[in-house]
Amino acid sequence: MSIEQILSSSQKNSADFNQPLPLHIATLTCVRAGKAMPFAREEMSAIDKAPIKAPVAVNFMGLTTDEQADRRHHGGPLKAVHQLATATYEKINAEFDLKVRVGTLGENLTTEAVNGLPEMDESTVCIGDVFQYGQDEGIDGNGEDSVQLRIMQPRRPCYKINDQIGQFTKVPNIAAWVSKQGIAGWYFEVVRDGMISADLPVYLIERPYPFATLETLWQLSNSKEKFAAEIIEPWLAIECLEESWKKVLAKKIEKG
Repeated sequence: MSIEQILSSSQKNSADFNQPLPLHIATLTCVRAGKAMPFAREEMSAIDKAPIKAPVAVNFMGLTTDEQADRRHHGGPLKAVHQLATATYEKINAEFDLKVRVGTLGENLTTEAVNGLPEMDESTVCIGDVFQYGQDEGIDGNGEDSVQLRIMQPRRPCYKINDQIGQFTKVPNIAAWVSKQGIAGWYFEVVRDGMISADLPVYLIERPYPFATLETLWQLSNSKEKFAAEIIEPWLAIECLEESWKKVLAKKIEKG
């Protein structure tokens, strides 16, 4: 895909969210958390996450009832909460003739679009977007305890996806396919603590970098091509983008 196609696709897919804010874009349909348990390869993992019906507190480290076994690659303030589009499961199941259920890949949050808007996925959300999960105080004066989350980076799929889905198939490396497609979801940092539960409205309240869709980030990062500095440098100026992604992008700049 050419850079023109990449940028055009990004602008087209995210345009529906480029409206006056706050914008009611979705309903939170499920909240999940898990405990670290014995997993494949004699390791621990909390990738199995169960739905939570009661409201749960969220602080700077994420859902207070959620655990991460591998603290090097998961969890922490910059990976506090993980969201994944349900379309990822649809694509995996269609590609590999499987019936993997939503929630298998360790996400905390699942949403469903409202008001005729597109779903939250890698083509519609951007690095730096801030979402409020709960009532908007500017509209009804009732949202002081609503959680606010900022997108920091995409999730990089690891081998645990292979081991998790390997229960259902002998396909050797689904994680690599998910990475190539750029559909592994994204990580949030917590901007404001609060309580979260299913059925809450989801508002987009800040969009500082409307060009910076996760889809575009994946395509630029995975491309074998080099790009003009003016294409890459705006990404390097995104304060909240995690440094490892900036290092990858910096290597994509054409040498003059």
